[in-house]
Amino acid sequence: MSRSPPFHVKQQPAGGVPADGLPTGDAFVLPGTWGFPQERRANGEFDLRCRLGVVGTPGDTVDKSSAKPRRGCAAGTWRSIIPRVAPHVLAVANQKGGVGKTTTTINVGAALAAMGRRVLVIDIDPQSNATSGLGVDRSAIELTSYDVVVSGRALAEARIATVVPGLDLVPADLSLAGAEIEMINLARRERRLAYALEAVDDVDYVLIDCPPSLGLLTVNAASAAQALLVPIQCEFYALEGLGLLTHTLALLQRELNPTLRIAGIVMTLYDSRLALARQVVEEVRARFAGMLLSPSIPRNVRLSEAPSHGLPVNLYDPSCRGAIAYAELAANLDRRLSGQADGSPAVATAGAAG
Repeated sequence: MSRSPPFHVKQQPAGGVPADGLPTGDAFVLPGTWGFPQERRANGEFDLRCRLGVVGTPGDTVDKSSAKPRRGCAAGTWRSIIPRVAPHVLAVANQKGGVGKTTTTINVGAALAAMGRRVLVIDIDPQSNATSGLGVDRSAIELTSYDVVVSGRALAEARIATVVPGLDLVPADLSLAGAEIEMINLARRERRLAYALEAVDDVDYVLIDCPPSLGLLTVNAASAAQALLVPIQCEFYALEGLGLLTHTLALLQRELNPTLRIAGIVMTLYDSRLALARQVVEEVRARFAGMLLSPSIPRNVRLSEAPSHGLPVNLYDPSCRGAIAYAELAANLDRRLSGQADGSPAVATAGAAG
């Protein structure tokens, strides 16, 4: 889903616009720069509104009594005239375990929220580490992603706030462990999450934390997503797993989601002292040109400690190397995806990766 292009809003008259939408007095001169009354949203976009219409050209003197409600806008009401912006939906996926999927989901989401973006994290991993890592008591959860994907409950019913301002969560629990078996006989089982996400239009980013497998839950995430965010540990076996993932991506593009692409590859557990780590990064850069996100995420004790306190690292220790790296990576990801929405070249697909 591409984002709507920005609207160019004309300037309001000096002194603002009063409650009735017109300048004060019985008559006024139409200035050349006066446009619709406007309201600035929290994310910096303009929400254009209309109330009363006035016909005329700049310089005309208009009697206030001649102002008529614009078509479709009853007097005393307001109506939005721009559509809501569709969120970027990213599945954080790699079938290999221990590469930093959950750590990346939590900390990229928290860093985006700190930038003022509205973020929704969906945990579909039966281990539910993203849920506990965001400070949610799993024993107190009423509805989870299991209820959304398997039982067809509305995603809004399972959505809860977290310790991070601007970041909400759809939690998971152990009931997801049997979800793939239960989903076998469900209609359109590979698109259950995609249907649930159709109702979400009040966030900028949706990050889906996937289990370490290429089963039906991960397929649901890939079918719902616009792109994959792929964490890779800086070791040799991770490269083999990435080859399998790109093959699976090509199959998903062919069968379920033709527009699915790789939004970025995140190198995790990077240690610049190790020659192997440097070689793996260079190999990924050579093989997947244009997909590698910077910076690489270093090995960092604070990153490992933060989940035990139920906090993302930017709240646990914002000055540590891990927090700084994830903040920079989130800014680069946001810049890349915003550039694509503005019409710049898209990130390469699996086929382009070779």
